[in-house]
Amino acid sequence: MSKTFPVDNGMPSFWRSQPDPLDNHRSTETLPETSDIVIIGAGFAGASTAYHCLDQSNDSTKPSIMVLEARQACSGATGRNGGHLKPDLYNSIGDWAAEYGVEAAAEVAAFEMQNLEALESLIEAKKIDCDLELSEVFDVHLDNDYCAKVKARYETLIASGFDISKKVQFSPQEAAEAVSGVKGAKGCFSSRTGRLWPYKLVMQLLKQAISAGANLQTNTPVLSVSESPNDDGRWTVTTSRGSILAKWVVFASNAYTSAIAPEYKDRIVPVRGICSHIAIPNPPTTPIRSSYTLRSKSWDYDYLIPRPDGSIVVGGAKSTYLSNTENWYDNTDDSRLIDSAAAYFNDYMQRNFHGWENTGANADHVWTGIMGFTPDSLPHVGHIPNKQGQLVIAGFNGHGMPQVFLCARGISRMIVDGAKYEDTGLPKLFQTTPKRLERLMDVRQAMAE
Repeated sequence: MSKTFPVDNGMPSFWRSQPDPLDNHRSTETLPETSDIVIIGAGFAGASTAYHCLDQSNDSTKPSIMVLEARQACSGATGRNGGHLKPDLYNSIGDWAAEYGVEAAAEVAAFEMQNLEALESLIEAKKIDCDLELSEVFDVHLDNDYCAKVKARYETLIASGFDISKKVQFSPQEAAEAVSGVKGAKGCFSSRTGRLWPYKLVMQLLKQAISAGANLQTNTPVLSVSESPNDDGRWTVTTSRGSILAKWVVFASNAYTSAIAPEYKDRIVPVRGICSHIAIPNPPTTPIRSSYTLRSKSWDYDYLIPRPDGSIVVGGAKSTYLSNTENWYDNTDDSRLIDSAAAYFNDYMQRNFHGWENTGANADHVWTGIMGFTPDSLPHVGHIPNKQGQLVIAGFNGHGMPQVFLCARGISRMIVDGAKYEDTGLPKLFQTTPKRLERLMDVRQAMAE
């Protein structure tokens, strides 16, 4: 297999420390010969797509759905990320406003806020136990020049009538350190966010889908999908355990998409990242209640969320490994650490936060994960050009948690209702198009993200 396929024996993450019975699950002993819908990937995108397709179908016309996963359920990016549901209301949004116009950028920001609200409603309605907490996030800048650049971009959005950015509050340098508690803060933005246990959410979505009739097959890697349909209009999905004929094929395969959908070679590139869980033997007098992003440059940032038990999940550490591109670019090896980053999180809280000097906070779990990056930093969603019946929901640039759930709803509307992309509620910038596929990713661009 090429290096864009998932490797065996991915490192265990903190989120996967309590395996669900669905972790290694096969609904049937053998693969059915046909399925109306085949979804490739059992992470957040795949589970959400299966859930929405069945939720939107009438009981009498529910499609047959097969969810195929190369390894264990939710063993890819969703089971390895920071658990942060953080809508972007001003940062990358500012770049997209400059390139595509304020209206298009505003659509993305509003969509991410809707995604947070939709997940909140779902989790409450279905009583999903996944540690959902809603609070504020502090986006803390540690470099004066970069902070000034981002603040100017934020002010431009406000001046352009970008109402959603008004939900963001800015604290200048004289107040930023006191407001955020971060040492050396040069400025601080704050807004609404959410956080949760991503693996538990995905397992519950899969259970909902299975109870409605979906067939989950873990440890069943897809090796190829036919370039053209057969005489019956069905696509051949070839796996390590046999082939399936499907009317619809959904690539919910994120970083691994180009291994089986050649259109996305150098358009969705696997990028390896690192994350940690930090235990706190002696909690500080004032525990952290908010989520954080700590930014030094556009590409150099860390993110963290507090856990209900007082521990912390922190990801990032790019400054320790970015110069060695083989460590992370076009790399799907999540079976081992990035050595240069392994010790980065050990005294992270003490280095960065006031009042944490005597807590003994230390990383007790560090792992890697594989993200799918795109040249324009936007996901690819919708019908794959020139392949009616094949759809993609992938390439989330490490920012899928506030986008995926409603992207999957849009995909399901195209399948179940035959809706056009424009009628799904999806941002126009997310649509996978021939024009977007003309643009190739390169490592220099990834280093600037």
